[in-house]
Amino acid sequence: MATFLRRSFADLQGFASGDHGAAFGAFRASAGRLLEGAFPTGALRLRTEAYHGAAQAALDAGAITDPEAARRFFETHFVPLAIVPDAGAGFLTGYYEPVVEAAAAPDARFRFPLYGRPDDLVAIDDVNRPPGFDPEFRFGQRLPCGMIGEYFDRAAIEAGALKGRGLEIAWLADKVEAFFIHVQGSARLVMRDGRQMRVGYAGKSGHPFTAVGRSLVEAGELTLAEADMAGIRAWFARNPARVDEVLDRNRSFIFFGEFPVEDPTLGPVGAAKVPLTPLASIAVDRLLSTYGIPYFIASDSLAIGGEPFRRVMIAQDTGSAILGPARADIFVGTGDAAGAIAGTIRHEADFFVLVPHDLAGELTR
Repeated sequence: MATFLRRSFADLQGFASGDHGAAFGAFRASAGRLLEGAFPTGALRLRTEAYHGAAQAALDAGAITDPEAARRFFETHFVPLAIVPDAGAGFLTGYYEPVVEAAAAPDARFRFPLYGRPDDLVAIDDVNRPPGFDPEFRFGQRLPCGMIGEYFDRAAIEAGALKGRGLEIAWLADKVEAFFIHVQGSARLVMRDGRQMRVGYAGKSGHPFTAVGRSLVEAGELTLAEADMAGIRAWFARNPARVDEVLDRNRSFIFFGEFPVEDPTLGPVGAAKVPLTPLASIAVDRLLSTYGIPYFIASDSLAIGGEPFRRVMIAQDTGSAILGPARADIFVGTGDAAGAIAGTIRHEADFFVLVPHDLAGELTR
Protein backbone atom coordinates (compact mmCIF):
# COMPACT_ATOMS: atom_id res chain seq x y z
CA MET A 1 0.00 0.00 0.00
CA ALA A 2 2.38 2.75 1.24
CA THR A 3 5.15 3.63 3.67
CA PHE A 4 5.18 6.80 5.77
CA LEU A 5 8.48 8.68 6.22
CA ARG A 6 8.68 11.41 8.83
CA ARG A 7 9.66 14.85 7.56
CA SER A 8 9.81 18.39 8.96
CA PHE A 9 8.02 21.41 7.54
CA ALA A 10 11.45 22.81 6.66
CA ASP A 11 11.82 19.83 4.29
CA LEU A 12 8.71 20.84 2.33
CA GLN A 13 9.84 23.15 -0.44
CA GLY A 14 7.36 25.99 -0.84
CA PHE A 15 5.50 25.40 2.43
CA ALA A 16 6.98 28.35 4.34
CA SER A 17 6.17 30.85 1.58
CA GLY A 18 2.73 29.48 0.72
CA ASP A 19 -0.61 31.08 1.55
CA HIS A 20 -2.52 28.36 3.40
CA GLY A 21 -5.50 30.50 4.38
CA ALA A 22 -7.91 28.74 2.02
CA ALA A 23 -6.72 25.36 3.32
CA PHE A 24 -7.29 26.47 6.90
CA GLY A 25 -10.82 27.55 5.99
CA ALA A 26 -11.46 24.19 4.32
CA PHE A 27 -10.07 22.30 7.33
CA ARG A 28 -12.23 24.37 9.66
CA ALA A 29 -15.28 23.62 7.50
CA SER A 30 -14.74 19.89 8.15
CA ALA A 31 -13.77 20.28 11.82
CA GLY A 32 -17.27 19.89 13.24
CA ARG A 33 -17.85 16.65 11.37
CA LEU A 34 -14.42 15.36 12.42
CA LEU A 35 -15.39 15.95 16.05
CA GLU A 36 -18.73 14.20 15.52
CA GLY A 37 -16.94 11.09 14.25
CA ALA A 38 -18.74 11.41 10.91
CA PHE A 39 -15.75 10.25 8.84
CA PRO A 40 -14.67 6.59 8.81
CA THR A 41 -10.97 5.86 9.14
CA GLY A 42 -9.51 4.41 5.93
CA ALA A 43 -6.96 1.65 5.53
CA LEU A 44 -4.05 4.11 5.84
CA ARG A 45 -4.93 4.28 9.59
CA LEU A 46 -5.31 8.06 9.65
CA ARG A 47 -7.58 7.88 12.70
CA THR A 48 -10.25 10.55 12.95
CA GLU A 49 -10.04 10.77 16.75
CA ALA A 50 -6.36 11.73 16.50
CA TYR A 51 -7.45 14.91 14.70
CA HIS A 52 -9.96 16.01 17.35
CA GLY A 53 -7.53 18.39 19.07
CA ALA A 54 -6.64 20.18 15.85
CA ALA A 55 -10.29 20.30 14.78
CA GLN A 56 -11.34 21.92 18.05
CA ALA A 57 -8.44 24.38 17.82
CA ALA A 58 -9.56 25.37 14.32
CA LEU A 59 -13.10 26.04 15.50
CA ASP A 60 -11.83 28.02 18.49
CA ALA A 61 -9.52 30.11 16.28
CA GLY A 62 -12.34 31.44 14.13
CA ALA A 63 -11.68 32.67 10.60
CA ILE A 64 -8.00 33.17 9.76
CA THR A 65 -7.09 35.41 6.85
CA ASP A 66 -3.44 36.11 7.70
CA PRO A 67 -1.13 33.74 5.76
CA GLU A 68 1.41 33.60 8.59
CA ALA A 69 -1.27 32.63 11.10
CA ALA A 70 -2.56 29.88 8.82
CA ARG A 71 0.96 28.53 8.32
CA ARG A 72 1.60 28.53 12.09
CA PHE A 73 -1.63 26.63 12.70
CA PHE A 74 -0.54 23.74 10.51
CA GLU A 75 3.00 23.78 11.88
CA THR A 76 1.71 23.74 15.47
CA HIS A 77 -0.77 20.92 15.18
CA PHE A 78 0.76 18.58 12.60
CA VAL A 79 3.83 16.67 11.46
CA PRO A 80 4.31 15.98 7.72
CA LEU A 81 4.75 12.35 6.67
CA ALA A 82 5.88 11.59 3.12
CA ILE A 83 3.67 8.95 1.48
CA VAL A 84 5.78 6.47 -0.48
CA PRO A 85 3.45 4.16 -2.49
CA ASP A 86 4.43 0.50 -2.76
CA ALA A 87 4.08 0.87 -6.54
CA GLY A 88 4.11 3.84 -8.87
CA ALA A 89 4.30 7.54 -8.04
CA GLY A 90 1.91 10.14 -6.69
CA PHE A 91 -0.47 11.47 -9.31
CA LEU A 92 -2.82 14.45 -9.63
CA THR A 93 -5.83 15.18 -11.80
CA GLY A 94 -8.32 18.03 -11.60
CA TYR A 95 -12.08 18.52 -11.61
CA TYR A 96 -14.47 21.44 -11.50
CA GLU A 97 -18.13 22.45 -11.31
CA PRO A 98 -19.54 23.07 -14.80
CA VAL A 99 -22.07 25.87 -15.31
CA VAL A 100 -24.65 24.71 -17.83
CA GLU A 101 -27.98 25.90 -19.22
CA ALA A 102 -30.85 23.57 -18.35
CA ALA A 103 -34.61 23.25 -18.49
CA ALA A 104 -37.13 21.87 -16.02
CA ALA A 105 -39.02 20.08 -18.81
CA PRO A 106 -37.88 18.61 -22.12
CA ASP A 107 -38.41 20.28 -25.47
CA ALA A 108 -36.86 20.14 -28.93
CA ARG A 109 -33.59 21.61 -27.64
CA PHE A 110 -33.31 20.26 -24.09
CA ARG A 111 -33.55 16.50 -24.55
CA PHE A 112 -30.95 14.87 -22.28
CA PRO A 113 -31.90 14.32 -18.62
CA LEU A 114 -29.96 14.23 -15.40
CA TYR A 115 -31.55 11.63 -13.13
CA GLY A 116 -32.21 11.62 -9.41
CA ARG A 117 -31.46 8.55 -7.34
CA PRO A 118 -33.88 5.68 -7.99
CA ASP A 119 -35.63 4.12 -5.01
CA ASP A 120 -34.48 0.62 -6.00
CA LEU A 121 -30.79 1.57 -5.91
CA VAL A 122 -29.12 0.13 -2.79
CA ALA A 123 -25.63 0.53 -1.39
CA ILE A 124 -23.77 -2.76 -1.12
CA ASP A 125 -21.42 -3.64 1.72
CA ASP A 126 -19.90 -6.79 3.20
CA VAL A 127 -23.17 -7.52 5.02
CA ASN A 128 -25.66 -7.47 2.14
CA ARG A 129 -23.39 -8.39 -0.80
CA PRO A 130 -24.87 -11.50 -2.51
CA PRO A 131 -22.59 -14.54 -2.85
CA GLY A 132 -20.46 -14.25 -5.97
CA PHE A 133 -21.36 -10.58 -6.51
CA ASP A 134 -18.44 -8.57 -7.87
CA PRO A 135 -16.79 -6.91 -4.83
CA GLU A 136 -16.03 -3.83 -6.96
CA PHE A 137 -19.77 -3.07 -7.14
CA ARG A 138 -20.75 -0.64 -4.37
CA PHE A 139 -24.34 -0.28 -5.58
CA GLY A 140 -26.93 -2.68 -6.93
CA GLN A 141 -30.64 -3.03 -7.64
CA ARG A 142 -33.18 -4.23 -5.10
CA LEU A 143 -35.18 -6.71 -7.16
CA PRO A 144 -38.94 -7.31 -6.66
CA CYS A 145 -38.10 -10.65 -5.01
CA GLY A 146 -35.98 -8.88 -2.40
CA MET A 147 -32.65 -10.03 -3.76
CA ILE A 148 -29.90 -7.68 -5.03
CA GLY A 149 -28.69 -7.72 -8.62
CA GLU A 150 -26.65 -5.50 -10.91
CA TYR A 151 -28.22 -2.13 -11.65
CA PHE A 152 -28.88 -0.93 -15.19
CA ASP A 153 -25.69 0.32 -16.84
CA ARG A 154 -25.25 3.47 -18.93
CA ALA A 155 -26.36 1.89 -22.21
CA ALA A 156 -29.54 0.50 -20.66
CA ILE A 157 -30.44 3.78 -18.96
CA GLU A 158 -29.79 5.77 -22.13
CA ALA A 159 -32.03 3.30 -23.98
CA GLY A 160 -34.89 4.09 -21.57
CA ALA A 161 -34.60 1.70 -18.61
CA LEU A 162 -35.65 4.47 -16.18
CA LYS A 163 -38.14 6.21 -18.46
CA GLY A 164 -41.53 6.96 -16.92
CA ARG A 165 -40.37 6.89 -13.29
CA GLY A 166 -40.25 10.67 -12.82
CA LEU A 167 -36.56 10.71 -11.91
CA GLU A 168 -35.54 13.52 -14.26
CA ILE A 169 -34.18 16.51 -12.32
CA ALA A 170 -33.39 18.72 -15.32
CA TRP A 171 -32.83 18.49 -19.05
CA LEU A 172 -29.71 19.53 -20.97
CA ALA A 173 -29.15 20.42 -24.61
CA ASP A 174 -25.98 18.35 -25.11
CA LYS A 175 -25.42 14.68 -24.33
CA VAL A 176 -21.65 15.15 -24.13
CA GLU A 177 -22.12 17.97 -21.62
CA ALA A 178 -24.33 15.68 -19.54
CA PHE A 179 -21.63 13.01 -19.65
CA PHE A 180 -18.96 15.41 -18.39
CA ILE A 181 -21.26 16.42 -15.53
CA HIS A 182 -21.30 12.73 -14.63
CA VAL A 183 -17.50 12.69 -14.68
CA GLN A 184 -17.23 15.85 -12.55
CA GLY A 185 -19.95 14.67 -10.17
CA SER A 186 -21.72 18.02 -9.90
CA ALA A 187 -22.85 21.09 -11.85
CA ARG A 188 -24.42 24.49 -11.43
CA LEU A 189 -27.49 24.68 -13.65
CA VAL A 190 -28.82 27.97 -15.00
CA MET A 191 -32.50 27.40 -15.60
CA ARG A 192 -34.47 29.15 -18.32
CA ASP A 193 -36.31 31.29 -15.75
CA GLY A 194 -32.94 32.65 -14.53
CA ARG A 195 -32.73 30.78 -11.24
CA GLN A 196 -29.70 28.67 -10.42
CA MET A 197 -29.58 25.26 -8.84
CA ARG A 198 -26.88 22.77 -8.06
CA VAL A 199 -26.87 19.08 -8.74
CA GLY A 200 -24.47 16.83 -6.86
CA TYR A 201 -23.60 13.16 -6.62
CA ALA A 202 -26.27 11.02 -4.95
CA GLY A 203 -25.26 7.52 -6.06
CA LYS A 204 -24.13 5.51 -9.06
CA SER A 205 -25.11 2.41 -10.96
CA GLY A 206 -22.27 0.46 -9.36
CA HIS A 207 -20.51 -0.47 -12.56
CA PRO A 208 -16.78 0.39 -12.64
CA PHE A 209 -15.71 3.67 -14.16
CA THR A 210 -14.03 3.49 -17.57
CA ALA A 211 -12.14 6.56 -18.77
CA VAL A 212 -13.33 7.17 -22.33
CA GLY A 213 -10.21 9.22 -23.06
CA ARG A 214 -8.02 6.25 -22.18
CA SER A 215 -10.16 3.98 -24.36
CA LEU A 216 -9.67 6.35 -27.31
CA VAL A 217 -5.92 6.36 -26.71
CA GLU A 218 -5.83 2.56 -26.56
CA ALA A 219 -7.75 2.43 -29.84
CA GLY A 220 -5.22 4.78 -31.46
CA GLU A 221 -7.82 7.53 -32.02
CA LEU A 222 -6.14 10.06 -29.71
CA THR A 223 -2.60 10.44 -28.49
CA LEU A 224 -2.02 10.55 -24.75
CA ALA A 225 -1.22 14.26 -25.03
CA GLU A 226 -4.54 14.89 -26.81
CA ALA A 227 -6.66 12.97 -24.31
CA ASP A 228 -7.39 15.83 -21.94
CA MET A 229 -10.93 17.18 -21.56
CA ALA A 230 -10.60 19.64 -24.44
CA GLY A 231 -9.19 16.94 -26.72
CA ILE A 232 -11.96 14.49 -25.86
CA ARG A 233 -14.63 17.14 -26.48
CA ALA A 234 -13.03 17.95 -29.83
CA TRP A 235 -13.01 14.26 -30.78
CA PHE A 236 -16.75 13.99 -30.02
CA ALA A 237 -17.41 17.13 -32.10
CA ARG A 238 -15.60 15.53 -35.05
CA ASN A 239 -17.36 12.18 -34.62
CA PRO A 240 -21.01 12.88 -33.67
CA ALA A 241 -22.22 9.54 -35.01
CA ARG A 242 -19.98 7.69 -32.54
CA VAL A 243 -20.90 9.57 -29.37
CA ASP A 244 -23.22 6.86 -27.99
CA GLU A 245 -20.83 4.06 -28.86
CA VAL A 246 -17.92 5.67 -27.00
CA LEU A 247 -19.89 6.97 -24.01
CA ASP A 248 -21.41 3.54 -23.44
CA ARG A 249 -17.92 2.13 -22.86
CA ASN A 250 -18.20 3.75 -19.44
CA ARG A 251 -20.94 1.60 -17.92
CA SER A 252 -20.93 3.68 -14.73
CA PHE A 253 -23.90 6.05 -14.48
CA ILE A 254 -24.27 8.81 -11.88
CA PHE A 255 -27.46 9.88 -10.10
CA PHE A 256 -27.84 13.36 -8.66
CA GLY A 257 -29.47 15.26 -5.85
CA GLU A 258 -30.70 18.86 -6.08
CA PHE A 259 -29.12 21.55 -3.88
CA PRO A 260 -29.48 25.33 -3.56
CA VAL A 261 -26.65 27.73 -4.46
CA GLU A 262 -26.12 29.26 -1.01
CA ASP A 263 -22.58 30.65 -1.37
CA PRO A 264 -21.51 31.22 -4.99
CA THR A 265 -17.84 31.55 -3.91
CA LEU A 266 -17.75 27.95 -2.71
CA GLY A 267 -18.09 24.80 -4.72
CA PRO A 268 -20.63 22.00 -4.42
CA VAL A 269 -20.94 19.80 -1.36
CA GLY A 270 -18.43 16.95 -1.55
CA ALA A 271 -18.60 13.43 -0.16
CA ALA A 272 -17.53 14.77 3.26
CA LYS A 273 -20.81 16.78 3.28
CA VAL A 274 -19.13 20.20 3.34
CA PRO A 275 -18.81 22.71 0.47
CA LEU A 276 -15.63 22.33 -1.55
CA THR A 277 -13.08 25.16 -1.54
CA PRO A 278 -11.37 25.94 -4.87
CA LEU A 279 -7.71 24.87 -4.89
CA ALA A 280 -7.95 23.73 -1.26
CA SER A 281 -10.21 20.65 -1.49
CA ILE A 282 -9.23 17.30 -2.98
CA ALA A 283 -10.96 14.05 -3.78
CA VAL A 284 -9.15 11.00 -2.39
CA ASP A 285 -9.52 7.23 -2.29
CA ARG A 286 -12.24 6.89 0.35
CA LEU A 287 -11.23 3.35 1.27
CA LEU A 288 -7.66 4.41 2.08
CA SER A 289 -7.74 8.00 3.25
CA THR A 290 -9.90 9.79 5.82
CA TYR A 291 -12.09 12.79 5.06
CA GLY A 292 -11.30 16.11 6.70
CA ILE A 293 -7.53 15.65 7.02
CA PRO A 294 -4.82 17.86 5.46
CA TYR A 295 -2.19 16.99 2.89
CA PHE A 296 0.68 18.99 1.44
CA ILE A 297 1.02 18.25 -2.26
CA ALA A 298 3.97 19.36 -4.40
CA SER A 299 4.49 19.02 -8.14
CA ASP A 300 7.35 20.53 -10.12
CA SER A 301 5.60 19.82 -13.42
CA LEU A 302 2.23 21.38 -12.53
CA ALA A 303 2.00 25.18 -12.49
CA ILE A 304 -1.19 27.03 -11.53
CA GLY A 305 -0.91 30.81 -11.43
CA GLY A 306 2.57 30.65 -12.89
CA GLU A 307 4.18 28.91 -9.91
CA PRO A 308 5.00 25.23 -9.29
CA PHE A 309 2.15 23.63 -7.38
CA ARG A 310 2.78 23.63 -3.60
CA ARG A 311 -0.38 23.60 -1.51
CA VAL A 312 -2.00 22.33 1.64
CA MET A 313 -5.17 20.52 0.56
CA ILE A 314 -8.02 19.00 2.58
CA ALA A 315 -9.55 15.59 1.77
CA GLN A 316 -13.24 16.37 1.28
CA ASP A 317 -14.43 14.34 -1.68
CA THR A 318 -13.93 11.09 -3.58
CA GLY A 319 -14.33 9.70 -7.08
CA SER A 320 -14.49 6.39 -8.91
CA ALA A 321 -11.13 6.92 -10.62
CA ILE A 322 -9.28 8.11 -7.49
CA LEU A 323 -7.50 4.97 -6.38
CA GLY A 324 -4.30 4.69 -4.37
CA PRO A 325 -2.61 6.23 -1.33
CA ALA A 326 -0.88 9.06 -3.25
CA ARG A 327 -3.66 9.97 -5.65
CA ALA A 328 -5.84 13.08 -5.61
CA ASP A 329 -8.26 15.03 -7.75
CA ILE A 330 -7.94 18.79 -7.17
CA PHE A 331 -11.18 20.79 -7.05
CA VAL A 332 -10.25 23.80 -9.18
CA GLY A 333 -13.46 25.83 -8.98
CA THR A 334 -16.63 26.69 -10.90
CA GLY A 335 -17.13 27.62 -14.55
CA ASP A 336 -15.30 27.43 -17.85
CA ALA A 337 -12.04 29.02 -16.67
CA ALA A 338 -11.74 26.44 -13.88
CA GLY A 339 -12.64 23.70 -16.33
CA ALA A 340 -9.90 24.79 -18.73
CA ILE A 341 -7.35 24.31 -15.94
CA ALA A 342 -8.85 21.15 -14.47
CA GLY A 343 -8.96 19.39 -17.83
CA THR A 344 -5.19 19.70 -18.26
CA ILE A 345 -4.09 18.40 -14.84
CA ARG A 346 -2.45 14.99 -15.19
CA HIS A 347 0.78 15.35 -13.26
CA GLU A 348 3.04 13.38 -10.97
CA ALA A 349 3.35 14.83 -7.47
CA ASP A 350 4.81 14.24 -4.04
CA PHE A 351 2.29 13.66 -1.27
CA PHE A 352 2.74 14.47 2.41
CA VAL A 353 -0.07 13.78 4.87
CA LEU A 354 -0.20 16.11 7.87
CA VAL A 355 -0.84 14.15 11.04
CA PRO A 356 -1.00 15.03 14.75
CA HIS A 357 2.21 14.39 16.68
CA ASP A 358 0.99 11.26 18.51
CA LEU A 359 -0.28 9.67 15.31
CA ALA A 360 3.06 10.37 13.60
CA GLY A 361 4.74 8.12 16.14
CA GLU A 362 2.27 5.29 15.47
CA LEU A 363 2.61 5.42 11.70
CA THR A 364 6.41 5.66 11.47
CA ARG A 365 7.49 3.02 14.00
